[in-house]
Amino acid sequence: MRLAGTRRRTTACAVVLVALLGGSAACDGGKDGANDGGGKDGRDGGAAGSGARAGAALAAVDTLTVKGRAPRTGFDRARFGSPWADTDSNGCGTRDDILRRDLESVKFRDGRCVVTAGKLAPDPYTGKDVTFTRGRSRVDIDHVVALSDAWQKGAQRWDAGKRIALANDPLNLLAVDAGPNRGKGDGDTATWLPPNKGFRCAYVARQVAVKKKYGLWVTGAERDAMRRVLTRCPDEKLPGGGSPTAAPDRFRAR
Repeated sequence: MRLAGTRRRTTACAVVLVALLGGSAACDGGKDGANDGGGKDGRDGGAAGSGARAGAALAAVDTLTVKGRAPRTGFDRARFGSPWADTDSNGCGTRDDILRRDLESVKFRDGRCVVTAGKLAPDPYTGKDVTFTRGRSRVDIDHVVALSDAWQKGAQRWDAGKRIALANDPLNLLAVDAGPNRGKGDGDTATWLPPNKGFRCAYVARQVAVKKKYGLWVTGAERDAMRRVLTRCPDEKLPGGGSPTAAPDRFRAR
């Protein structure tokens, strides 16, 4: 791996210089041209010796287990519990919790739970404002790590309680424009990214965080795609998650 190799080169260089000069010295770890992931913006992905530091999201990619995708056999949405269960016992379903968290100018049917209107400003997947009206909504609640993808990468081995937790975890949920969400299907980072390029770093960091939290594996192609995205934003942090009222990662132009 590139980071490990760079550390070895840097350490060896430092040892030699200290021995020769009797003092401390810093060496440029250099670039591994085939793997620097720098892209057109000239960054080299935060590798040691480049002057940039790998952020928590980029570093976390290499902590994920890499395996092949298992068959989709046996997958059913019902395996992840009733949709939008009130898992935090606050009296509101998860869908309404996320709408309340992510929308602006929220209106309620009952004053606290059932969201009837609001605005997604902006939608993270397109960067455009989307109006929410209950019953004819253009807003979906997306599982950032799709449940079918999770099923094929470890969740089929879980007990029901863990699957229900994943399906209702605010860390794994975002209110988004229905169009791109339905085009995403069960895609992972290797097969689908938000059209809004300014949100891709935050989106991939959130996928990494969810997979790390739940012990889901990634394919080799998925891991490589995660690295490619995150090397362009090497200081991107892993998002936290848990409280339905905690603000999500929002659109950030890069």
